[in-house]
Amino acid sequence: MYAGDLIFAARSHQQVLVQFLAEHNSLSGLRVKVLSRDDSEFPSGFHYNMRRDYMKQMVRGDKTPYIFHMCWTLNRDDKVAYMKQMGMWYLKDNCVGRKAASLGDINTACCSAEPIIECFYKDKASIIPCKDSPQKDKGSPSFW
Repeated sequence: MYAGDLIFAARSHQQVLVQFLAEHNSLSGLRVKVLSRDDSEFPSGFHYNMRRDYMKQMVRGDKTPYIFHMCWTLNRDDKVAYMKQMGMWYLKDNCVGRKAASLGDINTACCSAEPIIECFYKDKASIIPCKDSPQKDKGSPSFW
């Protein structure tokens, strides 16, 4: 809240957080490891939306991240669509928006053993071809 001007200027709350962590580390000796935005083992929405070369390597299996943080993405619907399109979504639709207590055994009720893959946009990275899907960004070429 105190850094609203910095967030507005950087257009990223995460960029400002990293800046504050680095500053606090320098001033107080706090030991914090901040992952590089270019780290291929922990990619983010920055990679998905801005690094087409990295995403093609990931689709080919040349890069296998440990975790994928879908930041740099406008809203929850886009985040879910992108994760499904990349074959990184395992939550069954019947569990979305429900309280855990109402689901019984969450593992069998909610978790899919195989990724739930669905096409949404032909111009976004995808584990399967999505050539018949609409474009998300006008004027953007197909991912393939």
